[in-house]
Amino acid sequence: MPKVLVSDKLSDSGVAALKEAPGIEVDVNTGLSEAELIEIIGQYDGLVIRSGTKVTPAVLEAASSLKVVGRAGIGVDNVDLAAASKHGVVVMNTPFGNAVTTAEHALSLISALARNIPQATASMREGKWEKKKFKGREKWNKTLGIVGLGNIGKIVADRALGLRMNVIASDPVLTDAEAEALGIERVSFEDLLAKADFITIHAPLVPSTKHLFGAEQFKAMKKTAMIVNAARGGIIDEAALAEALTSGEIAGAGIDVFEQEPVAADNPLLKVPNCILTPHLGASTHEAQDRVGVQIAQQIGKFLNDGTIENGVNVPSIDGERAKRLTPAVDLAKALGALLAQISGDPREVRVSCSGDLAELAQPVAQEALAAFLSKKSGQTITSLSAPYEAKEKGIKLTADTSDRSLPVIRVVVNDGDGVHTASGRRSRGGGLRLVGLEGYELDAVLKGHVLIVRNSDKPGVI
Repeated sequence: MPKVLVSDKLSDSGVAALKEAPGIEVDVNTGLSEAELIEIIGQYDGLVIRSGTKVTPAVLEAASSLKVVGRAGIGVDNVDLAAASKHGVVVMNTPFGNAVTTAEHALSLISALARNIPQATASMREGKWEKKKFKGREKWNKTLGIVGLGNIGKIVADRALGLRMNVIASDPVLTDAEAEALGIERVSFEDLLAKADFITIHAPLVPSTKHLFGAEQFKAMKKTAMIVNAARGGIIDEAALAEALTSGEIAGAGIDVFEQEPVAADNPLLKVPNCILTPHLGASTHEAQDRVGVQIAQQIGKFLNDGTIENGVNVPSIDGERAKRLTPAVDLAKALGALLAQISGDPREVRVSCSGDLAELAQPVAQEALAAFLSKKSGQTITSLSAPYEAKEKGIKLTADTSDRSLPVIRVVVNDGDGVHTASGRRSRGGGLRLVGLEGYELDAVLKGHVLIVRNSDKPGVI
């Protein structure tokens, strides 16, 4: 029976949904240190996390049975995706479950900034009535600049248009046609900095967005501009932001996410009066927590029961129907890959071609064939998820393509530098594996158990 560990606080409805999944045993053990997690993770097939648990290479090295990590939420920067893939662990998230909640929080921060709501509240609690001090500004007819127009950014744009704001956006994959359909304007990052009265960030934290906003960017903004970050900590250089706010380079900021969480006592933003701070509340609503908890529970249950991958982060998503069709193809791909590993030298390229109704499964089939090939060559167990990483390290190119043949055939080609080796196979009507091509020859043989391959010299007088 598969076992799943819930290592971060999950909604009661989410835990209940996981326990209701057929044939799955669930343990809830939160607040674990890395050492404590390493000590127990080897007994689990699945791991459900939020932002607290760090799935490090050391954790994955100890996770001998782990097949899937499910993040109840969108951000997976607390998971080492490369290490997970290399260990054959599928990583899934719930990218839509808290999109509305996070978008609403960003807009709430903008409203609070525009009208000085937290500062006025604090003044009132001190017994003051400073009406003139907290004069605000309208959002109507102001320009909102959105950095990153993914699921959350699009919701923010839609709501902002309803507030009669002018919306501009900068996103490397956004097209003019998509922007026009959304009723907004696509601009360069530099133009956004210059034009926006309010800026809200909805980009992932990747190397290219690390400290995307620093001293130079704050100088390029309007002095009356205000910035909000409810995406990921680290996109804004916090020391540079504190300096820009203190010097009057920009007018205000609303920050929900930080480079270090919980925030250190010496974080300079804590002492800046025109900066509103919230403790990573973007996804913290009752509705969102219930939603993402139930969603990730259902995704984990489906994966462990029938191989369905929904919202895969390090692997393409595969629905239940495709997973059922992939299963029999996997055995065939593995057999062909293992066969060629024994009759070829060190490969430069592995090419896998699929035809018939297997054509749309070419990529996962190719990875299965490659995994079997590398496993047989190395004598170690290599999964289809880790195979591309192993191949890259060895300088092996993997190519997956399709053939226009109507029969569902898998053909594997290995180029080892000295020549090309080929093997083709299909399933018989009874479901058995058949070898229908080898080294350029057509044949029909059972692809099961041990296979003896003899090379003959075609010479007169030789049998």
